[in-house]
Amino acid sequence: MAALEEGTAAPQAAGAAAPEGKPVVCTRFDSLGADGRSARLGIMGGTFDPIHIGHLAVAEQAREEMGLDAVVFIPAGNPVFKRDRAVTPAADRLEMCRLAVESNPFFDVSSIEIDRGGDTYTVDTLRQLRAHYPSNVELCFITGADAVASIVKWRESAAIAGLARLIAVTRPGFPLTCATRDQIAEAGRFDVSYMQATALSVSSSDLRARVASGRSIRYLTMARVRDYIQERGLYAPVPEAGEGKGASAR
Repeated sequence: MAALEEGTAAPQAAGAAAPEGKPVVCTRFDSLGADGRSARLGIMGGTFDPIHIGHLAVAEQAREEMGLDAVVFIPAGNPVFKRDRAVTPAADRLEMCRLAVESNPFFDVSSIEIDRGGDTYTVDTLRQLRAHYPSNVELCFITGADAVASIVKWRESAAIAGLARLIAVTRPGFPLTCATRDQIAEAGRFDVSYMQATALSVSSSDLRARVASGRSIRYLTMARVRDYIQERGLYAPVPEAGEGKGASAR
């Protein structure tokens, strides 16, 4: 599918307008596949604390290379793998995602994991999406190749194989070995597509550390996300009594 310039409308195949009332999944692509045509929906899950250019670049590359009609970002409500640390409130992470993707007509954000409550598991999200979209919409779950390599440890991993194609993203210099690919193949009847992403050495933890120490995060995330972080005082150290406000996301 050809790329669109910012601000232009996405083609009809990327989904009609959402029906009246609150969308089930997301505003832009709630009706994807309703016209009966085959479509591919990319799914980007994560904590997004905060979302950054690495997340966006991977999603865009996956959209182009894998022929995705749309990509929906789904912030985790209560990520079970991060119970050992504080996570920014879900409402803030959701809003940062919305700000980050709004200029791309092929991207949208869904609050289904946050709305569902409880612990966040991939299999539950995929079941909810599969129940919503017609069978002519193929679900494509985008995740790191290292995560796919440990898929047997995921909750109900065998069920995931029947719900979505997996897009395993590798980084330059970190290819999956044949042994690892064989391990994935032996784990179940998974449909896995491999994609090498452009090397972007950016992480959410680095952005949080930069803000906390007063360093700039300009160009590491979208400008509107950076402004939101500064306005909300996210990731800044709590000032001691008598001190001024914490660091800003310059």
